[in-house]
Amino acid sequence: MGHFHGHEPSHQHGHHHHGFEKTREGNKKGLLIALFITCAIMLLEFFGGLITNSLALLSDAGHMLSDASSLFLSFIAIWFASRKPSGSKSFGYYRFEILAALFNGVTLFVIAFFIIWEAIERFTEPPTVASGTMMIIALIGLLANMISAWALLQKGDVHNNVNLRSAYLHILGDALGSVGAIIAGVFMLFFDWYVADPVISVIVALLILKSGWGVIKNSTHILMEGTPITISTADVKMELEGIEGVLNVHDLHIWTITSGLDTLSCHILIDDNKDSQEILQRAIDRMKDKFKIEHTTIQIEKSQIQHDDMNV
Repeated sequence: MGHFHGHEPSHQHGHHHHGFEKTREGNKKGLLIALFITCAIMLLEFFGGLITNSLALLSDAGHMLSDASSLFLSFIAIWFASRKPSGSKSFGYYRFEILAALFNGVTLFVIAFFIIWEAIERFTEPPTVASGTMMIIALIGLLANMISAWALLQKGDVHNNVNLRSAYLHILGDALGSVGAIIAGVFMLFFDWYVADPVISVIVALLILKSGWGVIKNSTHILMEGTPITISTADVKMELEGIEGVLNVHDLHIWTITSGLDTLSCHILIDDNKDSQEILQRAIDRMKDKFKIEHTTIQIEKSQIQHDDMNV
């Protein structure tokens, strides 16, 4: 059975680019600050780990290497995403940010498994570690991580941008690694319990796995054109069908282009006697005001035209 179909497809593209681009500039500044700090501390922890023979420090340095890579990739993704749309890329390059976030989530998994693998080997014969020096270096690393995290929180949109959030989680994972190294250092310094080094490393690795899974899950959801988690399709449908003159809403799709940029398309069947342009304007306004969706493609339908059922 076909849908009743009108003749007036209408497009309304969001013009909130000033605020959107301002947020992206803040994201870039935060990433650059965090990248500089992370690279400096990564070198400190790497050489410190070699000198003190600490797996906790070396694993943290390895994690920081992945962090530096993820921060750099996130920065490049924001720059790349700012390129203008083309004939072959009508939505632009925004999705590159989501691909970067997915890659960062995968690297979190890889780093965590590497740490666990190394820790297992150390459980049987835990080596002697220069715990005092290790704790000092780990403390410096922790302070640096806190500054990097603060820079991202102050300058960027960590809560809503999945790309920036993936970089932020890398930094938090580093901070956990530093805390773990300090705790392990205390056990080794006062109790000579050197197995604390691999034990703490495994705990930190498990926490990193949890963060990585969250990033992978969110990124995949966006790449699969999933409905934004902050928006209910049922609520959107109810809101549109509440407009006077609207008979039903169908072929409704809501998805995310990139973090902070949601879009919607749908068909609205209206009463033949109603003004289609007036209803269209109301629909556009309601999507913007109630759901913050500024990029909408709404097709108004009346009874005289039919089309087959849509496959999606």
